[in-house]
Amino acid sequence: MVRRLLARIGQALVVLLAAFTASFLLLQALPADAILIKFMNPDLGLSPEQIAEIHAAYGAGMPLWSQYLHALGNFLTGDFGTSVQAGVPVRDSLAANLPATLTLAALGFLAAVILALAVSFLSNLTGFVWLRNSLAALPSLFVSVPVFWLGILLIQVFSFQLKLVPVIDPGPWERLILPVAALAVPISAPLAQILMRNIDAVLTQPFVAVARAKGASRHSVLWRHVVPNALLPTLTIAGVLFGELLAGAVVTETVFGLNGLGTLTQQAVANQDMAVLQAVVVISATAFVLINLAVDLLYPLLDPRIAEADAR
Repeated sequence: MVRRLLARIGQALVVLLAAFTASFLLLQALPADAILIKFMNPDLGLSPEQIAEIHAAYGAGMPLWSQYLHALGNFLTGDFGTSVQAGVPVRDSLAANLPATLTLAALGFLAAVILALAVSFLSNLTGFVWLRNSLAALPSLFVSVPVFWLGILLIQVFSFQLKLVPVIDPGPWERLILPVAALAVPISAPLAQILMRNIDAVLTQPFVAVARAKGASRHSVLWRHVVPNALLPTLTIAGVLFGELLAGAVVTETVFGLNGLGTLTQQAVANQDMAVLQAVVVISATAFVLINLAVDLLYPLLDPRIAEADAR
């Protein structure tokens, strides 16, 4: 177990270093300059010499390799640099915007899991073929719906037409209802698809027939024997989907006007604020790696066969 943990941590560190390096090089290759975007405004009245001094203060004049090592060292110590546009440490901007995104992502993932479980179980418990086929087709419909289009549709229907969810001065929880729904629907689709396929595969196993022969009902077999075995492969896709969840949260925040990493990223892209963009990429990669690391470590606890294989 210790060997497995150390190997996974080593792989996670390599992935984070690769993400940091790739994002740094790509951001440096952008033609625009955040310092020029902000300080070449004629209203500020700055001379070329003063702008050059600002460039030097931000370290923009250093060689590329020196900037890379300087930025990497700062990130390792928790210093994400200073936002050119806001003029404040990036760490402060992240602290102000990250909690809202984490709340939206967590609620969206929880809603996606509930929706996927409901669709998967109902499609197996119902005795009507037409209803089973309809439920089985829902994930294909969900996965094809763009997040931004679904968000606009939800606002139009539930806010403007039905007037069930206010968009003007909503409460702290009311403002999350539609964004969570818009985020959960596309994420639930692959979870439901994998889970339904796994349930169908497990139902054909011999131990299911033995349990039914002993008098267990279909509901009992499904919950006690099929579900635990079908959920294990679903964990892998759940970890992979976390990256898509973060991307969807950024788009959803933009559509619904929420203050979070989405708004922060949108402003940073518009202003070419490299320090903010670099920090957002690294934090997203870190969250993605940690989730997948947790999934890898949960597998031996949920499946004794993996623990036995590691012990050998």
